[in-house]
Amino acid sequence: MTSASSGAPNFPAPSGPPAYPAPSGPPAMSAYGATASVVGEPTRPTIPLNKLAPEAALRRLELAIVRRLEGYLHGDHLGLLPGPGSDANDARVYQPGEDDVRRIDWAVTARTTVPYVRDTIADRELEVWALLDVTPSMNWGTEGVTKRDLGIAAVATIGFLSQKMGDRFGGYVMRPDRLRRLPARSGRSALYGLLRTMLTEPFVPDHATGSMSLAASVEQLSRHQRRRGLKVVVSDFLTPGDHELDPNVEPEWERPMRRLGVRNQVLAIEVVDKREVEFPDVGDMLIRDPETDFERYVNTADANARARMDAASAAQRERIRIALRRAGVGHIQLRTDRDWVQDIARFVLAYRRVAALLHQPPQGVEK
Repeated sequence: MTSASSGAPNFPAPSGPPAYPAPSGPPAMSAYGATASVVGEPTRPTIPLNKLAPEAALRRLELAIVRRLEGYLHGDHLGLLPGPGSDANDARVYQPGEDDVRRIDWAVTARTTVPYVRDTIADRELEVWALLDVTPSMNWGTEGVTKRDLGIAAVATIGFLSQKMGDRFGGYVMRPDRLRRLPARSGRSALYGLLRTMLTEPFVPDHATGSMSLAASVEQLSRHQRRRGLKVVVSDFLTPGDHELDPNVEPEWERPMRRLGVRNQVLAIEVVDKREVEFPDVGDMLIRDPETDFERYVNTADANARARMDAASAAQRERIRIALRRAGVGHIQLRTDRDWVQDIARFVLAYRRVAALLHQPPQGVEK
């Protein structure tokens, strides 16, 4: 099914400034509300940088990291290599002159009558990479914020939740023709710089073509960022021309997501607009896809037509949910008509209980 988020009601375009006002814009444009957000292509962000994520509300939360990490700085996350830390590792025979006698494991020594020492696992720093989808289908929203800007807000929230001393945060921006890399850096200022770059990334016009897809982008992320860490994929997970609704048919991005999760802890953030899943009763409406040539008028005053469209949209979203679950990644759905900070906070609190089970590595792969 072609995404309803690609469609736009056939409203008359308002005159005056660009049809995508910022929240702090003049009252005249703010009065258009949802209408102004669907009649034209965006020209500027709908969320200012200082409103992306309230840091004060996130200070008591922490995103659970359960996969072991590679790094060099001692931090708050479990590493792969033995070294100074508090997490116990295997016991080994004591080597005189090399091992500290204070690390002798007396219980094992008493059972074997041979001196053993207990190694510990070093704590390491975390490296987070976020892949943000900015293709034309993300330039749409009916609740005062676009899916693209909601995705950036999700990246900001995850950044604030996961960042500690020495941790680094980097990003990739997926356009139809290329994948732009934003280097990983540590510190709050570097995170704000990355978010500012994402907000000011030029908007992709409708019907822009290119060879880059979500599957290819995830594949490149997995291939280029070999270091273990947290990977975040932010998208609507809609593939142009994919009309399949059967959950047993894998989307093309499912296998790359599964491969990405072999070495990393992966979190998929699905951004959805309200009118993608709840079609309004506004009479004749032009449904158009900004990524393909699909266009069709639909009479939304027909209750049966709305029910069929809502059912198809629900099946589409269910297929995405099942595919992400099969891939073994964390999944959170954010909607433009809801408080994304509250939704992420609720997810993080529940994630602590299921993260270790959800992100079990494949058999034969070290955790």
